[in-house]
Amino acid sequence: MTETAASAFRPSQRHIRLDTLLRLRWLAVLGQLAAIFVVAQGLEFDVEIVPCVSIIGVSALLNLALQTAVNPMQRLEPIQAAGLLALNIVELAGLLYFTGGLQNPFSFLFLAPVLISATALPARLTFGIGLLAVACASLLVFWHLPLPWDPDDPLVLPPIYLAGAWLSIVLAIGVTSLYSFQVTEEARKLADALAATELVLTREQHLTQLDGLAAAAAHELGTPLATIFLISRELEKTVKDPAFAADLKTLREQTQRCRDILSKITQLSSTGAPFDRMKLSELIEEVVAPHRDFGVDIKVRIAVAATTEPVGSRNPAILYGVGNIIENAVDFAHTTVEVNAWWNNDTIELVISDDGPGIPPDLMNRIGEPYLSRRHAQDAGGGLGLGVFIARTLLERTGAKVSFTNRTFPEHGAVVQIAWPRERFEAIETLEETIG
Repeated sequence: MTETAASAFRPSQRHIRLDTLLRLRWLAVLGQLAAIFVVAQGLEFDVEIVPCVSIIGVSALLNLALQTAVNPMQRLEPIQAAGLLALNIVELAGLLYFTGGLQNPFSFLFLAPVLISATALPARLTFGIGLLAVACASLLVFWHLPLPWDPDDPLVLPPIYLAGAWLSIVLAIGVTSLYSFQVTEEARKLADALAATELVLTREQHLTQLDGLAAAAAHELGTPLATIFLISRELEKTVKDPAFAADLKTLREQTQRCRDILSKITQLSSTGAPFDRMKLSELIEEVVAPHRDFGVDIKVRIAVAATTEPVGSRNPAILYGVGNIIENAVDFAHTTVEVNAWWNNDTIELVISDDGPGIPPDLMNRIGEPYLSRRHAQDAGGGLGLGVFIARTLLERTGAKVSFTNRTFPEHGAVVQIAWPRERFEAIETLEETIG
């Protein structure tokens, strides 16, 4: 993966829109007012209406002030969003203080701001909001007004029940927020990695298109350069002045040099156009060639089969995917990398193996996931762990099945097996179909 792609898709700072939080706060205001109305008018319980409505009113006024002073579509900085979520917790704690503390079944609403933070804010802010929720719940165990209830049949809950309610709230905050954070983080990493994959494939597409354009330009420039060459040669024969003759000779030589350069560029049409066809052995050699000068012996073995050699399109997804896997093998190999290929009427298989340390057992089932790497970015060959993920994604989009194993003991090293249905490999695909 290129440095540009790597830096562009590092996990970024998270932002949440003000409008999202305001909608949730308005929903809370309406729900709290409805709950007070039902308890006071429907159930006819004695509720501290004035302080409760005052807290809800302050919350509503803050919502109106934010909607007026700030563009609701603005994305808040994490610390600002955390401040609003913390205010939600404090407001809820105030309402619970006047309505029974943890005896109130709505005390579990402490979970809501923490879960929102876990899915939208960094871990350190989520941890702080969780601590605030736990602190408020702990204070409500000891300090609160009686739960609104029928005065003729008062509800008395034992202390052990309140302790259990407190513990369940604390555990729910910890477990659910951790789960939400982990799931959201994995989804975010996957989205970033897929975006990086599209960026890499688009770059490969642009490179192949540039090769084709260069070849077309060379073809068009060939005729005027040939004309200049012929005229300069004829003038060189007729001009007797040595000074002019020397200049004409230089002009002819430089024109010939331009023609030679364009002749080389024209050859790109056999390797650069996205719809060109190439044999499997040619594809392997093109992928292997850039990695032969790194002190590691790359052995390529092509099995001779009764059927004709497969010929497929020069697909940038295949070139990049196989090339990335070979690059990883060269990085980890001690002395040798082997690339073995065979085919029959139904299947084409490519096996890339090295004599390095192999894939750690604890990573074997997770290999190919985005951001899975034990190497640090500053280490040689280190990075974000996106390379294998991108390679696997691109190859699977071409119809390949990619599997990762280790060599059988006592040998050591990683083995990557890539298998295509022959019909799919030999089909002519456009880059748009591969990307899609």
